[in-house]
Amino acid sequence: MNITTENIDGITVVRLAGDLDTNTSTGAQDTIEEIIDGGATNMLVNLKEVGFVSSAGLRILLAAAKKINRLDGKLRISDLNETVQEVFEISGFITILKVFPTEETALQDA
Repeated sequence: MNITTENIDGITVVRLAGDLDTNTSTGAQDTIEEIIDGGATNMLVNLKEVGFVSSAGLRILLAAAKKINRLDGKLRISDLNETVQEVFEISGFITILKVFPTEETALQDA
């Protein structure tokens, strides 16, 4: 799992690359929690380079959303490929989290 971050107009953009599964979710969770604990409450997680998301991956996204919501922040998810989109739809996460087709449209959601 490769994780990069960038600040764009006050939104912390977290870009994940690789599969978000049992083997990688702990590292991703640790990184996302560090970012939130560092004061980022306006976050976008870009999944463009993520090939697969397991239930462990969904759990870390849900945990991040809950933590950010408690801080009156906002979490957005963008760029789901067909496989990840299907996982989000089957699990119901497509209605739980704010999901956008592209990073650009998610950044416009201020």
